[in-house]
Amino acid sequence: MAKQKLPKTPAIRYLEQCGIAFEPRFYKYEERGGTRVSARELGVSEHVVIKTLVMEDESNKPFIVLMHGDKEVSLKNMARILKVKSVQPCSADTVTKHTGYLTGGTSPFGTKKRLNVFMEETILNLDEIFINGGKRGLLVKADPSDVKRILNAEKVRVGIND
Repeated sequence: MAKQKLPKTPAIRYLEQCGIAFEPRFYKYEERGGTRVSARELGVSEHVVIKTLVMEDESNKPFIVLMHGDKEVSLKNMARILKVKSVQPCSADTVTKHTGYLTGGTSPFGTKKRLNVFMEETILNLDEIFINGGKRGLLVKADPSDVKRILNAEKVRVGIND
């Protein structure tokens, strides 16, 4: 397979600007395939593929939750942590409005608006993670502690088995 040229997405530019080590990983994107497909295509566990979930509270205040690909977010626990009544995933249009990215290509890096980021704490137990690079079909391999640091992510425990 021919080597793909690294697209200069806002996410890639942000990672380069922060000076952290990362490795681009390209895969064949499938509509609605999610982390299951990217993990399969890259030959890694879905647990190390990290989803970037854009959510909002009842007053439509957006935020990002980074979660293992094989887990879901407990909306009740997330609401409790934020001390709000409820949280819900944003619509695809709202995700694009806040981040500048299309769903399936949403990265926590280089978002259009600065959003608070929450990271499932067990992600930090991994040696490496694969997280979206700002384009469908592009993940970046990185050290989870670097990701936490450059995003100023707050650790949470909201993961549940799907």
